[in-house]
Amino acid sequence: MMRRLLPSPLLSAVLFIAWLLLNGASAAPLALGALLALAIPWLTERVQVDRVRVSAWPAVVRLGIVVLFDIVVANVRVAGLILGPERRIAPRFFWLPLTIRDPHGIVALAGIISLTPGTLSSDLTDDRRYLLVHALNAGDEAELIATIKQRYEAPLIRILEGKR
Repeated sequence: MMRRLLPSPLLSAVLFIAWLLLNGASAAPLALGALLALAIPWLTERVQVDRVRVSAWPAVVRLGIVVLFDIVVANVRVAGLILGPERRIAPRFFWLPLTIRDPHGIVALAGIISLTPGTLSSDLTDDRRYLLVHALNAGDEAELIATIKQRYEAPLIRILEGKR
């Protein structure tokens, strides 16, 4: 019964919190936010192709902290690059080999890369084995690939595929 009324509790919570962050916490936004948080998952349940299955919630929290920290650090680094001499910037495209196979994980990884200032994911091969990434200051490509795989891809694999 509860599953029919609230098909996606996590989505409802995220929608409600996002609504309140955007509109404030007075009576009208609270009521409308609650209504939308209940209605949107219920109305869109039929069009969901595949549900995300999270197998390691502590890893979700750790990954969130790592991503937020990396975004702050990258903002400072990019500001330093932009304000410094142009010769220090070494932009480059490179193909990131993917170990993750879950489509939700690939999307999450591409999103994390694009959210981090100085990097942008721009293409995925048809076989979903390589992600094309642009880095504002690539430096050592092998080191950058290893960092992305260790800091983002490995936790996503644990979270979505349940592998260690």
